[in-house]
Amino acid sequence: MFREMNNGRVLTLYDLGRFDLSIRTGLAKALKNNRWGLVVAGSSIRYRRRIKVFDKVTMRTQIAGFEGSWTYIIQSMWVKGRPTSSVLLRTGVTSQGKVIDTDLVLNALGIAEWKPEPPDWVGSWIAAEAKRPWPP
Repeated sequence: MFREMNNGRVLTLYDLGRFDLSIRTGLAKALKNNRWGLVVAGSSIRYRRRIKVFDKVTMRTQIAGFEGSWTYIIQSMWVKGRPTSSVLLRTGVTSQGKVIDTDLVLNALGIAEWKPEPPDWVGSWIAAEAKRPWPP
């Protein structure tokens, strides 16, 4: 309607980017084999430039680190080499409705030795979220 992508569509495309990551890493297969699910438990997004109709968009998705049961993911969208938005997400893998420890997930993927620590700025976000009252 406005000839540009709105915030809801941006978040939907980020969902698809994480789905692609799960396929490429083998996580999708582990989810299916173990009857696990995925959850997003928090996010912080920045919008800096509009994505206009017919713009070619490049998306980058990376693991920022692990903490307990949570996997922190950073995603960004780019148009013509310039960033348009970026999101930090707290995600998890669930089994029977509960978030499971990342060690169990990494073992299922055969990469138990890889466990990066979140960068300082992500750690600050985690600490700030812990102080946020819930329910609001």
